[in-house]
Amino acid sequence: MSTSFQIDNVRIGSGNLFLIAGPCVIESEKHALFMAEVIKGITRALNVPFIFKASYDKANRTSLRSFRGPGLAEGLRILKKVKDEVHVPVLTDVHETADVAKVAEVADILQIPAFLCRQTDLVVAAAMTDRVVNIKKGQFVAPADMRHIVEKCRSAGNEKVFVTERGASFGYNNLVVDMRSLAIMRKFAPVVFDATHSVQLPSAAQGDGDHAVSGGQPEFIPVLSRAAVAAGVDGIFMEVHDNPKEAKSDGANALESTKLRGLLKELLAVQKAVETARATP
Repeated sequence: MSTSFQIDNVRIGSGNLFLIAGPCVIESEKHALFMAEVIKGITRALNVPFIFKASYDKANRTSLRSFRGPGLAEGLRILKKVKDEVHVPVLTDVHETADVAKVAEVADILQIPAFLCRQTDLVVAAAMTDRVVNIKKGQFVAPADMRHIVEKCRSAGNEKVFVTERGASFGYNNLVVDMRSLAIMRKFAPVVFDATHSVQLPSAAQGDGDHAVSGGQPEFIPVLSRAAVAAGVDGIFMEVHDNPKEAKSDGANALESTKLRGLLKELLAVQKAVETARATP
């Protein structure tokens, strides 16, 4: 695996578990600041390094009627405020090469969405900013093939890259996680497990009329998270919301914020148990 690297107080690839969390999309300035403060309070108490995540634009929503976010300018203004006032590093998606330079002025980590992970120009443009790049594994990509995408980033002179597993398409409207992928990808890059998108049921629910939305099975977030930590991931990615039923995006698979502390305590216990077992002759 590649060497580790630092973002603020977060060391990626060091073996110390870190958390990427926040609402799927920026719903408002007030909500983004509130969620960042809530999650920071929980992670600080447990000594878990924390990166705030929220998207300024969700360009791959199921329906044309779905909420996409505040847009580039307003979204980056809010993310900068989160950085300046809450004092945490921030991560957000980039969907267009034209947006990359602007996003890199604010975001500490540029995230390549799963559906766009094979877009060479986008990956290279993100890498050339010299910001950290998180490449989410496409639901259609074999784990070993992510090596080629990571190399696109490194070929641009940027070694600060990690990959995130978010499940693989399993028939229609369903995802499944192959835990082997975590070990396979960790041979060539630090690996994060996306515990909430992995329990998504894409386009499987119906809203009003013909407004299709994704469903989810959030009851399995703890199960898969514990398994991923036992498998040796570097970090956990979770979309966390104070009221998932009212979330403007991906509420069906989000973790309710009141459940975060208990789950993180479980994950830290799993990691410690595995480390202790390995150290015992």
